[in-house]
Amino acid sequence: MQGVIASSEVTREALDVSLPKGERRRPLEQRGGLPPWAYDNAELTALEKELVFRRNWLLVGHVGQIPKVGDYMTLDVADERALVVRGEDGAVRAFHNLCRHRGSRVVAEPKGNCGRVITCPFHGWCYELSGRLRGVPRPKTFPKLDRDQYGLKPLDCEIWHGFVFVRFKGSGPSMAEILAPVEADFAARPMADLRTYDEAWSYEFELDWKAALDVDNEGYHVPVAHPSLQDLYGHSYRDNILSDKLNLSIGDFGDKPASLWSVRHYMKALPEMSELPADQRRSWRYYGIFPNLVITLFPDMVDFYQFFPIDSRRSVMRGGYLALPDSRREIRLSRYLLQRINRMTGDEDIQLIKWAWEGYRSSAFEDIMLSDDEQVVRAYHDRLRDVLPVLNLREAPAPGTIAETNRRLSGAAV
Repeated sequence: MQGVIASSEVTREALDVSLPKGERRRPLEQRGGLPPWAYDNAELTALEKELVFRRNWLLVGHVGQIPKVGDYMTLDVADERALVVRGEDGAVRAFHNLCRHRGSRVVAEPKGNCGRVITCPFHGWCYELSGRLRGVPRPKTFPKLDRDQYGLKPLDCEIWHGFVFVRFKGSGPSMAEILAPVEADFAARPMADLRTYDEAWSYEFELDWKAALDVDNEGYHVPVAHPSLQDLYGHSYRDNILSDKLNLSIGDFGDKPASLWSVRHYMKALPEMSELPADQRRSWRYYGIFPNLVITLFPDMVDFYQFFPIDSRRSVMRGGYLALPDSRREIRLSRYLLQRINRMTGDEDIQLIKWAWEGYRSSAFEDIMLSDDEQVVRAYHDRLRDVLPVLNLREAPAPGTIAETNRRLSGAAV
């Protein structure tokens, strides 16, 4: 792919391409990471919710998950609640999942169908699928309400190749601009035609969310920690930095016989997939998108997953699989085996994440030491330091001062 920078070839100039003036980059000879205090600090987590999560695009899901009028899906993150619903005109819209009466959720479940009207489960205020207020019980007990003014509050919403993103605050590049370096990869597939495959899933960790991203952002650990992936990829796995908000990891497979049962039968069952570009027919491609998202293109499926903070010692990982309708026996088998390999890899990663976070909290821990094969971790930490310059401090600011210290270091209001 043009524009891809191999992690082992990253230079200072390459990392600084197209970055706004003033963003913080550590000299490449410094191989450390975020300070240990950053992984267990409630004030910092509150600041991350405001500056990282509320002010960046976040994935809610895919249009294939809400194919019918009245279908909806939700996202809870950083003390915010998003609702995405398909309207009577077929359009997909995003709102705060917030009743204008008393602040209740207007839909209670993560997904479902609300029919032609969204009805708050608290007092029964009703909204059209366009968000406009439709009616309230006992209207004579209220002053006359403007139905547009008291409709659901809209959210910034962008649909990119079927993926639905929302942003709670702020401004900046569109998702189309952020993902332009990989536009051709997604345009080569009928992404908008994908449908839900299997149930969405979530997993709660008892640790800081960044510890999970640290493990997920590098493939240096694959040969030791993930026997199934190593059996699938051999030595082909590579991490690439595309921009300050986008990285791509690629694992080509099929160049050697597999020894593990799941991997061997997966490669045997997977059809040729001649409708795909040649470089996607026998590879798994992981697209890491700041601040918390991975979209994976498999030859036979697509999946996504993301990490969110609950508090400084709890976080959530949520995700789902998408696929084109296909009843061929070999596709059903390959998808089953793909999920089996992913489950094994996920279980292994969960243990690694827990061990690493425990280490960050140890009195003996001083800093991490990054290899050239962990440049994506480095780039991710740099991006967090851009948003949160307080992370450049090796010692935590005094309690109650982190937000003010960050404001002073950034020169901008928090």
